Parts: sequence; structure tokens; C-alpha cells
Amino acid sequence: MAQIFPSWTNRLPLAVTLAFLSGVVLLVFLVWYYFSPWYTDVGYRPVQPVPFSHKFHAGELGLDCRYCHVGVEISSVAMVPPTKTCMNCHTLIKPESELLAPVRESWETGLPMQWIRIHEVPDYAYFNHSPHIQAGVGCFSCHGNIAGMEVVELNKPLSMGWCLDCHRNPAGHLRPLAEITNMDWEAPLDQRELAKEWIAVKSIDPPLNCSGCHR
Repeated sequence: MAQIFPSWTNRLPLAVTLAFLSGVVLLVFLVWYYFSPWYTDVGYRPVQPVPFSHKFHAGELGLDCRYCHVGVEISSVAMVPPTKTCMNCHTLIKPESELLAPVRESWETGLPMQWIRIHEVPDYAYFNHSPHIQAGVGCFSCHGNIAGMEVVELNKPLSMGWCLDCHRNPAGHLRPLAEITNMDWEAPLDQRELAKEWIAVKSIDPPLNCSGCHR
């Protein structure tokens, strides 16, 4: 009896199965990447009411982060600087600049500037800025090289997985407290060994349980 179908059709079930599995793997990869904060959140840089250049102020002028973000070492949040901080300089420097008109208006009316927040942890997650600073986590680890940004953007995903990666292995992110705001700091070759000593001395033990961040 002659065959109804050609012999190559015997390979169809295998080909269909492999195509299906490849499609599933591709779909999982696309969802894993394009739905992750690395793709959806990183790079976010909204237009602010005043074009403030961190590259100029913190980079070229060398202003310390703590001059504007005064509570960064003791507060649960880094704090957006009040208008008074801006006017400490700009009552004398470029006092008539059109770009600074919203700042002057805020100063005269007493109404705060409506800066758009970029680095924000969801309300359902507890985060305290000061323990991270006191432990020796530099600004660079979470914010990137802010002093090199003309326009500040989100540099890290600030996701649960990203936080847990650091909590599981904090040594690579620790530095001397004197270098916390130094964007050009380079870790010594024995940095991880030094960090292990700091972890022991300071009793650094980042929580890995759910209640550590969800209270």
C-alpha cells in the first residue's frame, strides 16, 4: 500500500514541539526583561520645574551632597532641599535669571517648589535611608554617578530583587564613611576583605525576611 503522506511529515511532531518550546522560552525571556524595572523604570528622568544640573553643582563646583540633602545621614529620607537652600546662593548668583523665576516665586510666596520625585520606594515597602549611610553604602551604589548627570535619572531599578541582592552580599557596596559621597572613589584591591571586617565590627546584618521591609 502506498504512503498517503511523504516521509518528511514524520518529523512534524518533533518540529512543532521544538517550535512550541522555543516560543515559550522566548515569551518568558521577553516578559522577564521588558516587564522588569530594569527596562520599565531605569532611565526615568522627568522634566523638573527648574533645570537643575547636578553635573555643574556637584561635579564642577564640587558641592557636597549633604549641603542640599541635609538629613541624608540621620533621616529616613534624603530630603529634597527647600527653596531657602537654593536662595542661599542665588540671592547673589544669577538673581535675575529667567530659569530661576520659579525658585524666586517660591521664595517670595512661601510655597514649596513642586519637584518631581525620581527615587521612590513603594508605600508598601519600608525603607530608612540613614542606616544604609551609617553602614557605609555610598550614594553611587543606589543613585549612580549623580555628580556626572546633567539631568538626574533613575540609575537602578530599586526593586525587591535588586535590594535583596545587596542584602545578601553587602560587602561589594561598602566603603569608608568619609567616602560616602565621593563619586570618584575607587575600591582598593582588598576592599571586600576590609568590608568583611566592617561588617563584623559594625554588626551589619541586613534583613532577608519579609518583615524587614514589609511592616
